[in-house]
Amino acid sequence: MVTHIKFTLIVLTALGLVACGQDDRSAYGTPTSSIINGTKIYRHSIDGKPTSLDPIKASTIYSNFLVVNIFDTLYSYKYLARPYQLKPNLAAAMPTISEDGLRYEIKLKTNARFHDHPAFDNGQGRAVVASDVVYSIKRSFDPKNNASGAWLWQGKIQGLDDWKTQGADYDVPVAGLQAIDDHTLVIQLTQAYPQLIYSLATGFSGIVPREVVAALGAEFGSKPIGSGPFYLDRFDSETAYLKKNPRFRSEPLDIYFEGFDEAKHGALGIQALHGLSPPFVDQLEINFIKETASRWQSFTKGNEIQYTTVPKDKQNTVLMSRNPIRLHPQITQNYHHSYGIEAGFVYHGFNMQDPTFGHASDPEQDAKNKALRCAIRQVHDWQQKNQAFYFGLGTVFPGIIPPSVPEYDPNLSRDSITTDVAAAKALLAAHGWQTEDLPVFEYHVNGSVLQKQFFEQLRGFLNQLGYPNNRIEYVPYPSFGNFNQAVKNRQVPFFFMGWTLDYPDAENTLQLFYGPNEAPGSNNFNYQNPAFDALFEQSSTMQPSPERTRLYQQMNQMVIDDCVVISGLSRNKIHLWHKNVITFPDREIVGGFHLRYVDVK
Repeated sequence: MVTHIKFTLIVLTALGLVACGQDDRSAYGTPTSSIINGTKIYRHSIDGKPTSLDPIKASTIYSNFLVVNIFDTLYSYKYLARPYQLKPNLAAAMPTISEDGLRYEIKLKTNARFHDHPAFDNGQGRAVVASDVVYSIKRSFDPKNNASGAWLWQGKIQGLDDWKTQGADYDVPVAGLQAIDDHTLVIQLTQAYPQLIYSLATGFSGIVPREVVAALGAEFGSKPIGSGPFYLDRFDSETAYLKKNPRFRSEPLDIYFEGFDEAKHGALGIQALHGLSPPFVDQLEINFIKETASRWQSFTKGNEIQYTTVPKDKQNTVLMSRNPIRLHPQITQNYHHSYGIEAGFVYHGFNMQDPTFGHASDPEQDAKNKALRCAIRQVHDWQQKNQAFYFGLGTVFPGIIPPSVPEYDPNLSRDSITTDVAAAKALLAAHGWQTEDLPVFEYHVNGSVLQKQFFEQLRGFLNQLGYPNNRIEYVPYPSFGNFNQAVKNRQVPFFFMGWTLDYPDAENTLQLFYGPNEAPGSNNFNYQNPAFDALFEQSSTMQPSPERTRLYQQMNQMVIDDCVVISGLSRNKIHLWHKNVITFPDREIVGGFHLRYVDVK
């Protein structure tokens, strides 16, 4: 009871600060010019910092955001089209695919060059060729690299897994990964893999030069060299400074091909860019501002960052109404805005290898552990979380297939997201749990004031279940990188995270529970279910169809039934940017790709 009161005071205090903050709508700074001595500068912000700028380690949204600007990928996404649509990037066209879906032939553009670096002859970046793509994918399978993205191609490309086990010698060819000539790549699959092109649009597939990686070694993650629209000038714990790649290939922007919609984009000035070749700005600053108050202050000053998502504690300041969404006139007068559901979700997860909460070899103990997980989920109040932290704008849904993908089932039972304290207590009692023998519950998370508030709320939920405060522990980490490393090392029994989709297909969230993807791969839950894995493997070779959707939904139900995850909520984000900026920002799937199309005036 004391904990719940403490949490309520925190939230009410935050809301009170928001109410008082409404007066600051009249104090927004006038945006200053972003053109200094003829140099166009755009200042972006994100709420965390990259852990590495090496593509094979771009496992966070923050790393990926920079990686896709420094490096080229074969494919990317249309700038403005929603739902998301793939398009060629470094590839000259969409691939030629054999009738059996196993052979992909990809032609590369002939006018791409790496950024300059002393490792190249005369220090000048050479042409990007198909063998660079082969090398870049191989790197994810080199055990020495501790790569994060191998799950994308594991078991999919002929000979690639064998290449890894046989010593990962880069001079040894891989049968399914061949550069036929400088501008022709052939990928031969072991089985049909409909998501292959999606995988070649992720930061993990960023194309790197072998000689620079060899010269820099471990430093490549902080001194990256690619062939993207920008190159890294300098990088510290607060900001990444990028400059326009003067030799980036000329590709005039066709806004209509990119999905321009007059009703949606007409007031943003994007028409002025039609027919011009990006990138449009000379310098790009990516500011890593974790604390929401600092980010908001910087944005509203007018002469610092030029883009932000609206912080949770400023939504009362920004919104006149939530249904429908209407912004205060002072906001619309000063800033451009867009609004939409994220391509991803937030969730709590259990480490199924943890003996306290996960699988146990003894059937009786295994059943007890499952009952404990299910009871903890049953006292979780998503509606309260939505109101307290997302101002009621979040979309709560059951399971792990979020509303942003076509396979989402709006009619799925909501029992797993319905709070029922009495049923949770009865479940514990039925499996022999007593208050005195409840195990210590550790809440591991990237430490911050906001995350501490999330913890206080969860502790209140657990108190209702009968958990005493002295068995509920808050375990913060100094950075997301430290926290993520602990998760990958399987040291975290319970965690709170978000997942941003790598591509718009529910397979991308289902693979988070596929056994072979266990940590340090993407399966942070270390969930092992042979029936789930069999369905995943069956569906992984199928093209989109009602039958594949049915299999996806079966797997979704398995994860729900096993109480592996407390899920979920997709955040609805309001994006704001200064009116002297021409852009249509995206944080998720298009992500950093959109920055090449930003212009300032």
